[in-house]
This record gives sequence, C-alpha cells and structure tokens, in this order.
Amino acid sequence: MSEKLCEGRVAVITGAGNGLGRAHALAFAEQGAKVVVNDLGAGRDGDGASGGPAQRVVDEITAAGGEAVANTGDISSWDGARQLVEQAVDAFGGLDVLVNNAGILRDRMVVSMTERDWDGVLAVHLKGTIAPLHHAAAYWREQSKLGRTVDARVINTSSPSGLFGSVGQGNYGAAKAGIASLTIIAAAELVRYGVTVNAVAPTALTRLTEDVEFMRDAAAKADLSPEAISPLVVWLGSAASKDVTGRVFGAMGNRITVLEGWVNGPSADAADRWDPAALTEVVPGLVARAAPNADGLGERGNSIMI
Repeated sequence: MSEKLCEGRVAVITGAGNGLGRAHALAFAEQGAKVVVNDLGAGRDGDGASGGPAQRVVDEITAAGGEAVANTGDISSWDGARQLVEQAVDAFGGLDVLVNNAGILRDRMVVSMTERDWDGVLAVHLKGTIAPLHHAAAYWREQSKLGRTVDARVINTSSPSGLFGSVGQGNYGAAKAGIASLTIIAAAELVRYGVTVNAVAPTALTRLTEDVEFMRDAAAKADLSPEAISPLVVWLGSAASKDVTGRVFGAMGNRITVLEGWVNGPSADAADRWDPAALTEVVPGLVARAAPNADGLGERGNSIMI
C-alpha cells in the first residue's frame, strides 16, 4: 500500500466544524495527517458558540482510525490564534500545514451596512487569517533559525465574491480580496523559511451559500459539494506542492483554475502633468480598449475539461 499524501504531517484547519472546513479536515486525516479541528461553533452570522461541531469532526476522524484534537478558540483574536498553534505543537509535536478557512456572513448592501456587520465579517475572515498565519509563521521562523528543516504550507480561503465581486457582499468581498493580497505578500516573505502560501477561492454549496438561488441552480448541474474542493487543498498542504507558492486557485466542482491577478492594461502617457479636462478624450478610450471585468465566476471562456 502506497504512503498517504500527508502521512505524519500536522494540519491546523480553522472553521472546520462544518462545510468546507469539515471536508478539509476529513480529507487531510484520510491522507494521513494529524488534525487540529478549530471551530468556535457559532452560527453562520458569527453569533453564539458551541464546542459541538469541532468535537463531532474529531470523533469522525478518530472513529476512522485517524488522529485529531478539537480547538474552540476564537482565531480572530491574537491570543486565540496563538493558543491554536501552541495546541498543535503540544498535541502532535509540530505544525506543517495551516488551512485558514473560518468565515461568517452578514450580507448587506453598502447603504444598509452597519458597523457591526462590517467589523464582524472582517474580523473573522481577514484578522482570522492573519492571526493564525502570524503565529504559525513565527513558529516556523524559530524552527528555521534552530537549523531544523521546515517544509510548511499555508492555504488561505478567498472567494469569487472578493475577486470578481458580488452585490450585497461588500464586507465579505473586501475581506476575501484582502486575503488574496495577503497570500501573495506572505508567500514572498516566508519562502526563506521553507513555507509556501497559496489560496483557494472555492465555489461550493455550504451553509453560507445554501440559500443563494444561483448556487442551488448550479448545484443541480455540477458537483458543488465541499468535498469536491478538498483534493486541491490537501495537495497544496502536501510535500508535493513545494514548488507552488503565491498563487490563488479557483475551485468549482471538478474544475481547478489558476487565477491571474491584476495586471497593467491599456495606458496613456503625457509629456507633462495631465490637465483633468484633457482626460475626457483619454480615459473613455482606455476603458474601451481594456478587457471587461470578469463575471461573478471569473469567466471569459478559457476553461479546459479533463
């Protein structure tokens, strides 16, 4: 029997009590990883807390012969994230993989957005990504300085809503766009320590998306289960992915896409500083020559079926 892809690796997965996180946790365990299952046990809007979801996933993993422990800390706090990383090291002797997946939804149009809606979503998604990433990175830097070989992975969770835009999700989209940028920057910073950092922008039917009519319609035509996203996440967490870093991937059903970020498009130069009035003859022409923004799924028609 061949060795499992993540045999012996230690993986921390946030928001792993339901949906995508649960699927990732089970998939990592199936591939031989020891898993720290983090979940605050809150509702999809971030309210409430319960240890039940994290422990249920741990029970599933151990019942199948795997190794896992539960963590119910708040990873949007610096201290909660620190304790999460320390628990992985204490329980399993190290940390090899961090999957930042925790998230909530408080959808509002910009004109209806409250400060609480904004702050709560950015706290869980964006701060809940940087806080575990900071403490994991500090651990790996320390290991590297001690002369130990580090072969670590970070997989962040972005979203098509942040990369392509989604009406009513200004808070969520802003956080997810920030995560994509953070991924690229962290990859450049941490490569010296033997750490790769990538992100996945998944399209899947979960409790965060189950009431979206488009998602229900799409699920009737394609496999939008959370489990369809996990193979890519597990591979990115494995030793096999050591040469891939700083990339954002789209994942939808059986399709994997390498997303291409912002690039310079049509431009115009002036010999001297622009007169604002002169731009009336310039900017509309530049926009007309530029590629249109992608649709909500990032499509311009370059998919390959395999």
